[in-house]
Amino acid sequence: MEHKLPELSFARDALVPFLSVETLEYHYGKHHKTYVDNLNKLIPGTEFEKLSLDEIVKKASGGIYNNAAQIWNHTFYWEGLKPKGGGKPGTELAAALDKVFGSFTNFQQQFTQAAVTQFGSGWAWLVKKKDGTLGVVQTGNAGNPLTTGDVPLLTCDVWEHAYYLKYQNRRAEYLAAIWNIIDWDKVESRFAAVK
Repeated sequence: MEHKLPELSFARDALVPFLSVETLEYHYGKHHKTYVDNLNKLIPGTEFEKLSLDEIVKKASGGIYNNAAQIWNHTFYWEGLKPKGGGKPGTELAAALDKVFGSFTNFQQQFTQAAVTQFGSGWAWLVKKKDGTLGVVQTGNAGNPLTTGDVPLLTCDVWEHAYYLKYQNRRAEYLAAIWNIIDWDKVESRFAAVK
């Protein structure tokens, strides 16, 4: 099975001023594409060559895992963003966040803290945990919650290539900007699918 770079659902300038066109050109057009190209070179002749991306992420290790997980993570990240996004989630997800975090603001603070304090490269995630509760988790490098049985609902990429061209070392400013382009409709649909 050949894996493809998924199309973005928005133009490369649609997230300005929060993410620059140049950032999208490098982050999506080069980094994300390279993971796809690498995976397609690594899997022929292996047990993974006919598996879906989800299956590869759950079963692989080493270079195959790293590239497959980065494709999955990036695709999930892009799908959770939209122009004129932001605001707050709808009633059901908001109630679930209130139950666990006390308020949407507390959730935002905890998620932002997880993203800002992730040492080195990695990801911050809102997940539905195996026990049915919501949680905020960090993963390093290509780490993906699917490998621990958690169900991802929202992620933020904190590899430097996600923000450095616009924000340099100011990761907290990048996180503040991301809240303006979160696609809460998408996050809510993910939540509804696993309630």
